[in-house]
Amino acid sequence: MTHSEHPLARRTLIKGIGAGVAAGMAGAMPAQAATETPAQGGEIWSSEYWTKKGDIPLWMYRKRIGAPKPGEPARPVVFFVHGSSVTSRVFDLNVPGKGEYSVMNEFARYGFDCWTMDHENYGKSGRTSGNADIASGVEDLKVAAEVVTRETGQKKFHFIGESSGALRAGAYAMVQPERIDRLVFAAFTYKGEGSPTLTKRAEQLAYYRSHNMRKRDRDMIRSIATRDKPGTSDPAAVEVLADVEMQFGDQIPTGTYLDMTANLPVVHPQKVLSPVLLVRGEYDGIATVADLEEFFNLLPNGDRQFIILPGTAHSVALATNRQLFWHVTRAFLTMPTPIAT
Repeated sequence: MTHSEHPLARRTLIKGIGAGVAAGMAGAMPAQAATETPAQGGEIWSSEYWTKKGDIPLWMYRKRIGAPKPGEPARPVVFFVHGSSVTSRVFDLNVPGKGEYSVMNEFARYGFDCWTMDHENYGKSGRTSGNADIASGVEDLKVAAEVVTRETGQKKFHFIGESSGALRAGAYAMVQPERIDRLVFAAFTYKGEGSPTLTKRAEQLAYYRSHNMRKRDRDMIRSIATRDKPGTSDPAAVEVLADVEMQFGDQIPTGTYLDMTANLPVVHPQKVLSPVLLVRGEYDGIATVADLEEFFNLLPNGDRQFIILPGTAHSVALATNRQLFWHVTRAFLTMPTPIAT
């Protein structure tokens, strides 16, 4: 498949709620988008599922308003993909007295059928001798997609990935484009050039090459929210995350760290055919604006946006300004199909 490059001729980096970027729409292809669904009342229903990648058990989790009923209209599916140092719990936190932190709850109320999973060697999923790299995560998503289709009847889904979860989602989109509706990449990195986080991480490259697991303690989890710009996340939320994460032990795979320090790029924009929203926190150290601009300019689909969130660092899920992330993501996932193409 050939494509033409769509340079970013006109760009606005939006720093405020309710704003977005839609650049290069002159070559847009029609996109399958969810119909705008108003916030729904009612009880949030949840269920756990299991699948297998070969002999490896993989845990999946689902939330939506109300239990599924035979014959009901299909709801748009959104699948959340977690990053390197935490499990899928990051998308479903309960922080007493601090307002809503579960993005799964929030998007369930918007009318979405929300799914996530623990990747190999994370959370409730099976433990192996592997390092759970990006390629492994792609295989996880392949078998998870079969479960989602079986349970919902839907063959195409939205994917939202944060940090290396965005790399997993992007790499999956390259090999199974027919499964992808719209993609949201949060805290994404392309080549990693000029990234202070990856420069520091690369000091441990020899360790990542020779070990499949690394140590993780509470301070390491806290650093996710403090390493770029302290004050952009509520410490209470980070402590809750640490509480739920440490129940799964103090070891975490090295595979995605190895990929991000030695093997970038792992997502090639020319092979990502679906509409894409790139979301970067203003202070995120994992990727520079220039790095993301280069990726953005090479995306073949004119239906694409690049948004910078103010007062936000690496983790948008944990951010004090997380509502900004919810807002721009919901707007992107409910975009009407373009008429003129």
